[in-house]
Amino acid sequence: MIQHVARRFLWSLFDLLIIVTIAFILTYLLPGDPARTIAGPHASLADVLRIRRQLGLDAPLYVQYGRYLWHLIHLNLGTSIEFGTPVLGDILAKFPATAILAISGVVLELVLGLPLGIWSALHRGGVLDRVSSLASMAAIAMPQFWIGIILLFILAFKFHWFPLGGYGSPVLWYGFLPGLTLGIGGAAYYQQLIRSRVLEVLPQQYIATARAKGLSEWQVLVRHVMPQVLTTLITQIGMDTGYFMAGVVVVETVFGWPGIGLQAWTAIKALDVPLVIGTVLFGAFWIVLANFVVDSLYGLLDPRIRMR
Repeated sequence: MIQHVARRFLWSLFDLLIIVTIAFILTYLLPGDPARTIAGPHASLADVLRIRRQLGLDAPLYVQYGRYLWHLIHLNLGTSIEFGTPVLGDILAKFPATAILAISGVVLELVLGLPLGIWSALHRGGVLDRVSSLASMAAIAMPQFWIGIILLFILAFKFHWFPLGGYGSPVLWYGFLPGLTLGIGGAAYYQQLIRSRVLEVLPQQYIATARAKGLSEWQVLVRHVMPQVLTTLITQIGMDTGYFMAGVVVVETVFGWPGIGLQAWTAIKALDVPLVIGTVLFGAFWIVLANFVVDSLYGLLDPRIRMR
């Protein structure tokens, strides 16, 4: 088990290195000049060159990359060009809002999608199964920004049950609609995923044996079906958690939610290269961490995986 975890940890570090490299190169190729942005449109060429030299942008790309990796080892993500503050501090300041949104999104998609998927599978072909499957496919096809706008219009603007975006106290009141926006799309996918997995398990021979021993349908579901569904659930929860923790740009923008996603969008518009790369790397860290935890849990749940 230790070897399995150690191997996955090394692969996670390698994944992060690849992500850092790609993000650095793509950011370097962005149109525009950060030095010109800082100096202003009417600054002289000498001022622009001086700022480029101060920022180290006049060095070759490989020198800038090596310098960035060295700073990264020391947990130094650089200084924001727009704000003049440490990038890591800026990201950590926005992280609690994103964490609240991520947790609420995962909880809501589980609460909505898991029981619906199980019920649909157990009542395959029924009215509820057909209606829920049709509704879930429609929800998956809906863009998140459209779902968010509809929720804002109906529940916030028309009925005044929730605030029209922003971040305040109580946090659950402000965060319910953004979390529900994430949860609706996720719940629709969970419904299809769990339904499909349960339908794969139910025809198995050991399920028929369990029923022949006199176990009730509830006991069969809890003891024999759900353990098989658990690995699928862990995978999807891990992926969703990492993705949400990385900052959901669309949802945070629609609701004016002051998280990492909105910060990243602002940094891209301002050509704040250190903040863009730092945000991408921070988001990638959560995605890689989620995959690492999922792979490690697989090793605990299924000993066969440790031998791979």
